[in-house]
Amino acid sequence: MTNSTLNNSTIRPASQLIPLKKGSHIHLMGICGTAMGSLAGLLKDQGFKVTGSDQNIYPPMSTQLNELGIEIFQGYKAKNLEPRPDLVIVGNVISAHFEEAQALLDSDIPYTSLPAALGEWAIGHRCSLVVAGTHGKTTTTSMLAWTAEECGKKPGFLIGGVPLNFPRSFRNPPSENNSSEYFVIEGDEYDTAFFDKVPKFIHYRPKFVILTSIEFDHADIYNNLDEILSAFKELLSLIPEDGCLVYNAEDKNIKKILSHCKAKTVSYGLNQGDYQVKNRENIVGRNQFSVLHKNRRIADIALKHFGSHNTMNALATFALAHQLNWPSHKIMQALANFKGVKRRQEIIGEVHGITMVEDFAHHPTAVELTISCMREQFPGRRVIAIYEPRSATSRRNIFEDQYIEAFKHADVIFLPQAFDQGKIPEAERFSSERVIDKLKSQNKEAFFCKDSDDILTHLKSVKKTGDVILIMSNGGFNGIYTKILSLL
Repeated sequence: MTNSTLNNSTIRPASQLIPLKKGSHIHLMGICGTAMGSLAGLLKDQGFKVTGSDQNIYPPMSTQLNELGIEIFQGYKAKNLEPRPDLVIVGNVISAHFEEAQALLDSDIPYTSLPAALGEWAIGHRCSLVVAGTHGKTTTTSMLAWTAEECGKKPGFLIGGVPLNFPRSFRNPPSENNSSEYFVIEGDEYDTAFFDKVPKFIHYRPKFVILTSIEFDHADIYNNLDEILSAFKELLSLIPEDGCLVYNAEDKNIKKILSHCKAKTVSYGLNQGDYQVKNRENIVGRNQFSVLHKNRRIADIALKHFGSHNTMNALATFALAHQLNWPSHKIMQALANFKGVKRRQEIIGEVHGITMVEDFAHHPTAVELTISCMREQFPGRRVIAIYEPRSATSRRNIFEDQYIEAFKHADVIFLPQAFDQGKIPEAERFSSERVIDKLKSQNKEAFFCKDSDDILTHLKSVKKTGDVILIMSNGGFNGIYTKILSLL
């Protein structure tokens, strides 16, 4: 094995790499990713010594890791592997040329990927409930885990965010070997690791799957929608005949790949599918609607969360839980008591009549849905949208026109320069200035800002009592959240 290549024998389930006893030292490279941080917690909870390294250390995952007493090393340096760990788990943010990765490849330390470790150690023989799709994964996974909990199933789970109904984003299942145990997991289509180029969800042993949507995303690893569809085809083909696929009936791309599923299929939608929504209204501060199953009303849902997308997330959760024969009254109770997920339409402050909301949206469809949700949740109030182009796809110009359409639903728009475009060819770079200019030409109040401090300067003169300030980023956004709260 050379520094830059791996032979196939190194890509194998984590438990086959080395027999690990409690107290063994496991090191995670890229530990502050949402899934990696959750895996770190699962391993710590199982009695292992856990350390990690990362380049970008920020809340909420850094906070969770600190609370767990897990040591985090700043940067990917070779010395992070001293003293020698018993196993290294490599995150998908790691490239083979990183100093720490090179030191790992030059050593004889066993290593594996996050998804392979999860499939082997966390899921194992358990009944795997996988939530996949371009949008809504984290919220739907959180809803499903909470619903399983309220139905008395005591599931293990791993969520790509911090659910507010649980103290952490992860939990090991009960220790007794019971094949009926459930493990609920968010199934990402992003690739596994630099030495294992398959979608993460391939390792998650899917038996029951919710598929929310399919759109083009992850432009850094997928070239087009067809490649995305191929990844999801593989997921569907893995569902066993005694499993079930619950899918969005209103998504045209999902329909293209249904033939690859040999298991039972069940559909849901606002106006189409086996499970449908009826009489949705905003009543007494709740998103209320009835659930129809094959045109028969079987439940009434009252959510604390608004918007058509949250309605669909709840409907998907209800549909799968109903298919699993969990008690309907407990499913309804769980959804009514669902608190949400940190950084997903989370109200983080209310000062002098101005409400500040944080969201993770980083795709034009998610941006448009989130802004529409603010309209529904805060009727009659101005929505100020502040967006950081930070994800691999949003930093490219492929969706510029769709972003313009999405931002038109806000009253005021702020865009800074896209985050770290150095490695993106100039002709492919997203231009915040160009998007703002086009919005201005359509008579929108829109501001291009150099950075977060420049946003604060303009926001100070624009804000009014009654405004809703919606901040959307999948990163730290240079601490803008506390800066705006201080300004208000």
